[in-house]
Amino acid sequence: VQLQASGGGLAQAGGSLRLSCAASGRTFSSYAMGWFRQAPGKERMFVATITWSSGNAYYADSVKGRFTISRDRAENTVYLQMNSLKPEDTAVYYCASRGRNDQGLTFPSTYDYWGQGTQVTVSS
Repeated sequence: VQLQASGGGLAQAGGSLRLSCAASGRTFSSYAMGWFRQAPGKERMFVATITWSSGNAYYADSVKGRFTISRDRAENTVYLQMNSLKPEDTAVYYCASRGRNDQGLTFPSTYDYWGQGTQVTVSS
């Protein structure tokens, strides 16, 4: 599976950005696709994930109500709509895919494939 993330950039606090992640390869084997982010000097953190077949979405508390994850199965693409952005949302955002159908959707170590990352910077 190859993942290509795009859509990052600079936004003002309160603004919006939309990230995309296009998957190619063995996407039929993906159980879930998610977004993680990593700020300088910090660990990679869970943001949101969505199960590929059923579309069940899960969010980190820090983004709940502001971010929306969705997927387009025909286009093999997952999106992250980010609204009401805050400076603390500044990070490199990574999309990821996992084939495992078990617990641990919020743990980066349970994901098999990763995109290259896209920078999101939110100014105050």
